[in-house]
Amino acid sequence: MTRSTRVLLVDDQDLVRTGFRIILDTTDDIDVVGEARDGLEAIALAAQLHPDVIVMDIEMPGMDGIEATERVLALPGLDITVLVLTTFGRRDYLFRALRAGAGGFLLKTASPEELIDAIGVVRRGDALLSPQLTRAVVEHALSDGRPTRRADPRLLALTEREREVLDLLATGSSNAEIARELYLGEATIKTHVSNVLGKLELRDRTAAVVFAYENGVVVPGRRTP
Repeated sequence: MTRSTRVLLVDDQDLVRTGFRIILDTTDDIDVVGEARDGLEAIALAAQLHPDVIVMDIEMPGMDGIEATERVLALPGLDITVLVLTTFGRRDYLFRALRAGAGGFLLKTASPEELIDAIGVVRRGDALLSPQLTRAVVEHALSDGRPTRRADPRLLALTEREREVLDLLATGSSNAEIARELYLGEATIKTHVSNVLGKLELRDRTAAVVFAYENGVVVPGRRTP
């Protein structure tokens, strides 16, 4: 029997945390193990409670959710995924959270069902980054005025097929979408994604998005879904 997903809720608003807890308590395979009001409390509770997923707000007094995400993921001996709550209007937050290592992003306008589904997605190790949010990340990266850095030599280790997979990962495509695009099975795509992440020494699919636009895989004028 698969154990319940242990979730830590982090938000400075009591009403928001209470609402999330009510939603998640209706789900048999999710167990809310704690609540934190800011980043520092989130780090302490993460080390104490060992949650599987942290639902992390960004804008909080004291330490914000982005710094807390980075520090939580640096805790030794823990396997935690951070699901960041964001608003579409703050693309800079989204970009910084990606760089901090967040494994998923959920708009604050999401429905209860989308919150439950998102926790399941990131718990399975599948990064959650919708095409809409991917497009926001790319647009922010291309409009900040910084030149794209020299391409990472690790790109040379990729096969032609793996480079195609990385190219599609950079658009926020799911395994199913990549499979349809390349006329391959999803199991094959999953293997290619794993190989890409391994060769590029990346944590997850969201890290692949960051790597892609920082190394010129995503370029101005590129179509995203």
